[in-house]
Amino acid sequence: MDFGHSVPEHSATIDFEQAIYCLPQIQAIPMTKLDPFVVSLVAVFFSSALAQDRVSIVPRPRPEAVPAAPVPNLRLDVQLVQIPVTVTDLRGQPMVELPQASFRLFEDEVEQSISSFSMTDTPISATLVFDTSRSMKGRIADARAAVDQFLHDRIPGDEFALVRFSDRAEILSSFTQDGDQIARKLSFVEPRGWTALYDAVCLATHRTRQAHNQRKVLVVFSDGGDNNSRYSEIELIHMLREADVQVYAISMFEKPRSLERITEETGGRALWVRKLDDLPEAVQKLNRQIRSEYLIGYTPGAVSNDGKYHRVRVEVQPPSGVERVRASWRRGYTAPGGS
Repeated sequence: MDFGHSVPEHSATIDFEQAIYCLPQIQAIPMTKLDPFVVSLVAVFFSSALAQDRVSIVPRPRPEAVPAAPVPNLRLDVQLVQIPVTVTDLRGQPMVELPQASFRLFEDEVEQSISSFSMTDTPISATLVFDTSRSMKGRIADARAAVDQFLHDRIPGDEFALVRFSDRAEILSSFTQDGDQIARKLSFVEPRGWTALYDAVCLATHRTRQAHNQRKVLVVFSDGGDNNSRYSEIELIHMLREADVQVYAISMFEKPRSLERITEETGGRALWVRKLDDLPEAVQKLNRQIRSEYLIGYTPGAVSNDGKYHRVRVEVQPPSGVERVRASWRRGYTAPGGS
């Protein structure tokens, strides 16, 4: 996903996080009151300035089409599709010793033959999406502590970025392996404004292009739904279908269905805490789920570079003695378009 502009050498550039919120304001000058010579001189001045430093921004309060997201790994070769799957019991505890025979996989409701099967516990590139809207007042200290706990459980090679949001979303830290840097950035934020959750997830998804690890996750810490974004839920879901990222979330007090839909679409999981005392347990559970992932690969029966979205469904047979399990998986992929 590229939100930048093609500009000549030595020209000014505005990156995504600036351009998405930049609404230029131009005040008209009554031409009838200006001397023609002055008008010509002004025109020459601005033509010269723009030739050296040209910035083109089109105001867009509500996008009509969702820009293309980062190109995901699973789109590079439709000959092998790899689907991340997390399986837990009904208490949310990961089940990490299931055999391949416990899984069945369907693409567009046609069962596929599993050709590769493994557990992954590799380093992650995690973008933390942190709610600083005014509804977080009185809760933000606990939310900061939850982030500190998540960072403390990192493994060598993990890296983290930080996006905060209230009325608007902004990047506080690019990817770094220094967890203390993320904590320091959070120590200065104060709750205010509304909740631009969808814009924040959009911005964080765009930022994953700079990640260094193959596994990319977003972890949202929030206490409610969206009420101030330019992007809609459906636009965001379309964007996430094009991105190689899983979205996880911890929601405090409220249980917004929209956040559950966003996480489910990407193979992530949303956890809901009813009281702040439950936050540490929720963070621990979320971290274990992120670290306990099956990677299931298959070759589609009818390989086609049709550029279409193909839905994926996974069935998991519970082991002996377990009545039911809960599985989360990426719900589909977009095949490359034909040339």
